[in-house]
Amino acid sequence: MNWLPRRVRTRFARRDALAELDPETDFHEIYRQLALYEFPWDINQALSFALFRTYAVPSIGRLLHRTGEFTRRVQKRYDDTGLLLEAVLEHGFDAEEGRAAIRRVNRMHRGYDISDDDMRYVLSTFVVTPIRWLDAYGWRRLTEDEKTASANYYRELGRHMGIPDVPATWREFTTLLDGYEAAHFRYDPGSRTVADSTLALLATFPPNHLAPRPAVDAFARSLMDEPLRRALAYRSPPRAVEVLSRKALRLRGRVVRFMPVRTEPSMFRDLPGVRSYPQGFTVEGLGTFPTGCPVTQGSDGSDTRPQHALRSDQLGGGTTTRQ
Repeated sequence: MNWLPRRVRTRFARRDALAELDPETDFHEIYRQLALYEFPWDINQALSFALFRTYAVPSIGRLLHRTGEFTRRVQKRYDDTGLLLEAVLEHGFDAEEGRAAIRRVNRMHRGYDISDDDMRYVLSTFVVTPIRWLDAYGWRRLTEDEKTASANYYRELGRHMGIPDVPATWREFTTLLDGYEAAHFRYDPGSRTVADSTLALLATFPPNHLAPRPAVDAFARSLMDEPLRRALAYRSPPRAVEVLSRKALRLRGRVVRFMPVRTEPSMFRDLPGVRSYPQGFTVEGLGTFPTGCPVTQGSDGSDTRPQHALRSDQLGGGTTTRQ
């Protein structure tokens, strides 16, 4: 629902309206407005690049490589991730549709040997990466209350996923992310394969598909920081390419500042790059359906860290159909 009065639909009207909400109790509505109305393109791009950060942690990248989900079926895995997250964002944690999406995520994760540390790190990328992207390229930066609401939204998601010891503030999420990357970023051939597959997928999204593949790759690598490129063994692009790429995004932000305020939500399911379900989908049909023993993280099966624990009360929920 777009609740901005017509008479105040100026470029900063939504920021001012959100300032009247409480980030401790209204975090879902604040984050929903940010992701669907205020910064939909920016947040989607930031979360897409957040994927690469998770690959650079070998315990995560190796697992994704072993399952083959981000190599053989990368389009579907990308779509499923966005659609499941969007169901929670659109409908909320207590609605039938949101609960169905959380149940699907939890049952999917239960089939893999994922440590709580890795789960917390991935959650931190959802909080920190969009904040940093908007600081660098957004038409405005997030306010302190908006950052607080973003962190509280993902804290609630983490609670529903049964993740213990989730950071309390966006600053604590930032500290966790930076420390985890400093300790765990390193090269792994499986991680690199998954990153290459994702990079190839991003090159097919409009309007990227109109540009030569080497140009798209160079642009993407320009937006990665040096520790990430080093962990994935990606060459740094020429300095001029990196500068021009980042300037182009900052210029876009300045242009967006003068565009009319969005009055209709921008939904992930409507993006041209989402192509797995032309006939519609059900939330309970999204994702993977692993069977048997949990898939281990180590490439040789030697990683014996405990499987991520799920509480039985987090597995309930309903179903929904999106057409």
